[in-house]
Amino acid sequence: MLIGMIRPTATANLTAHSHVQADLRDGLERQVPAGHELTHARVEMVKGSTELIGHGRYRSAEFHEIEADDMTALRAKVPEGWQLLNVRSV
Repeated sequence: MLIGMIRPTATANLTAHSHVQADLRDGLERQVPAGHELTHARVEMVKGSTELIGHGRYRSAEFHEIEADDMTALRAKVPEGWQLLNVRSV
């Protein structure tokens, strides 16, 4: 018996504006919906200004386990829009 850990692959993008870099991360984090996690964050400066723009990406923090007798069957059980993260045998 094999048990696989899966999670959704869908992501969404965010932006935040500030004149203080430390505030950008907080601005991005506040926009992340419950049950999701911020996975990427980067900062760029607005040309000719002191304003900073933070760009972020988030995804679901949801994980599920699926079971099957072999790898072929386990891969077949991974729903569309989800990815298999790891596999362990029982």
